[in-house]
This record gives sequence, C-alpha cells and structure tokens, in this order.
Amino acid sequence: MLRSDFFQKYLLPGFVFQSIIIGGGYGTGREMIEFFMSQGPVGGLLGMLVSMAIMSVVLALAFDLGRRFKTYDYRTFMQRVLGKGWYAFEVLYLVMLVLIVSVMGSAAGELLERMLGWPQITGIIVLIAAVGALAFYGNEVIERIFSVWSFALYGTFTIVIVTAIVTFGDEIGGLIGVYDPDSEWLFNGIKYAGYNIGLAPAGFFVLRHLQTRKEALTSGVIAGALGMIPAMFAFVGMLAVYPEVLNESIPVDYLLTAIGWPWLRILFQIVLFGTLIETGVGVIHGFNERIAGVYHEQGREMPSGLRIGIAAILLIMAIFLADAIGIVDLVKKGYGTITWAYWVVFLLPVIWFGIRSLRQPEMD
Repeated sequence: MLRSDFFQKYLLPGFVFQSIIIGGGYGTGREMIEFFMSQGPVGGLLGMLVSMAIMSVVLALAFDLGRRFKTYDYRTFMQRVLGKGWYAFEVLYLVMLVLIVSVMGSAAGELLERMLGWPQITGIIVLIAAVGALAFYGNEVIERIFSVWSFALYGTFTIVIVTAIVTFGDEIGGLIGVYDPDSEWLFNGIKYAGYNIGLAPAGFFVLRHLQTRKEALTSGVIAGALGMIPAMFAFVGMLAVYPEVLNESIPVDYLLTAIGWPWLRILFQIVLFGTLIETGVGVIHGFNERIAGVYHEQGREMPSGLRIGIAAILLIMAIFLADAIGIVDLVKKGYGTITWAYWVVFLLPVIWFGIRSLRQPEMD
C-alpha cells in the first residue's frame, strides 16, 4: 500500500506529464534537433537543463494550485487562475491539441512506411483507431497504461543510449564538449518549456492523489525531470550521427540505422508508436475531462460514446494537417509560434498565483 501511495503521489504525475508531451516530435527526436541540437552539443544540453528547471518549477506550483483548489481538469483550474479569461487557454489548448495530433499522425505515417512499407495514410488511420478506442476508458485504465508504457519507454531509451555510447563512444566523446558561442540555448530552452508545460493541465486528473503541499511540490519537481530525461538520452545518442542527423525527419531512427542492430530498431519503432498513441490519448482525454467536469457539475455522467465521438472528430481534423504539411514543418512552424502564447496565458499566471499561494497557510 505504501509503495502504491508513493508511486501515485510522486511518480505517476510525472509519468502522465511525460506521456502527454513526448508525442511525435519529442519521441522521434525531431524536437531535439529543432530546439537543441541546432544549438550545438553543449548549447543543446544547456538548453535542455533550462527547460527542465522551468518545467520543474512551474509544475510544482501548478500541482500545488490544483491540489489546493481541487481542480482536476483544465477548465476549472484555469477559471481559478485566469477568471473570466480562462477561455483564452481553451482556444490555445484546442489549437495545440490539433497541432500535436497532426505531428503524431505525420510521425506515425512515416514510421509505418519505414517499418512495413505501408502508405503513410495507413499509419495515420491506425493511430486514430487506437487513440479513439482508448479514449473510451476512464482515468484508472489510462493511468495504468501510461505507467506501464513509461517504463517501457525509459527502458528502450536507456538501451539506445548505452548502445550508441558503446558503438560510437569516440564520436560522442569528441563532440560532447563542443560549444558554439553564437548558440541561443537559453532562448530555445525557455521557448521549448513554454508549449510543453502548457499541456500539463491535460494530466491534472492524477492530482487527486495529492493531499499535502509537500507532496505536490515534490511531485512537480520530479515531473519536470521525468519529462526531460528521455530527451537527454536521445540527444546524447544522436551526437553519434551529428551533424548529418540535423536534416532527418525521424532522427532517432537514423541513429538506429547507423547502429545497425535490426532488433533494436524494431523495438524502438514499436515503443515509439505506442508513445504516439499515449500522447494522443493524453491530450484528448484532457479535453474529455473538461467536458466531463461540466456533466459532473450538473449531477450527470459523461456518456462513453461522447468520449469516442469527440476523439474521432479531433483526430480526423488533424489528419489533413498531418498529410498536407509533414512533421518537420509542423514542429518548426507550429510549435515555435504557439509557445509564447502559452507563456502569457499559462506559465506566467501560474508562477504569479503559485508563489502567492505558497505564502498563504494550508487549507483544512
């Protein structure tokens, strides 16, 4: 029982957060290229540390606010933080949801094309079917799936980085200390943290396990670290194929091809496809929980069929973006623009109200 409580309070929120943000750009390594490796080896790692620090601080404050006010969906949470302006976050969240699912659809299409030679639209359809099916279930099932797959993800990323270091240790060692004085690592670290933390309220359904301020703050700090550790693993591994990897749409797959172990490449592709489903379920479940909150206020339960219907509509909308634009442009143009809106609408208000809340005594 004690082990279960520890996991639910201190690790589960981080695993859910990591599951939501990893998506198509993060899991494939494309985001690592766009935001970090483009700044050089040392600059990239410094930028990641900046992102991790921001994530940990903001998540700690957000988790404590969510626990304090017992707001477990983004609508009720943002109403407490932004008041009547909460709808600005909802507009932003829906735009980001479609963008994320579009990136995942593009990644899924390319992934199945590389694995099985199937047309890219097939991968998108498979992803939609899997996400739609899981959207039917409630919090407990989704928590369990996220937890199990997070362990699989961490295990696979660990195998990849260890294999890359063993195979290309000299190449990685020769680059790990290279610093570009023109690097914009601080700017990119701040930028990357913005839109990722903006997705955190999608996973607030797990905050119901938190009971004290210490639990919330500790859980938030851990969540920031858990969210970035796989990215750091991927980054260090991809140094083995730097700078050629900069132009790859699925950089981690490019690294695995260079390693030359077919079984490891297949394992990673399977795990990666699962993470794409995870993120899709996470962001859509977050929206479903927002609708479920309205039903709950009216003394009713949200119909399971409506959960599937909402998931289907959002996923189908994203198909057209994924098929028409492609993962590289989606990550570069979409994420790069929306991050500043999240800083204004979510991060800065949470920091402000979170610090004010810390100065107040605990509620009974």
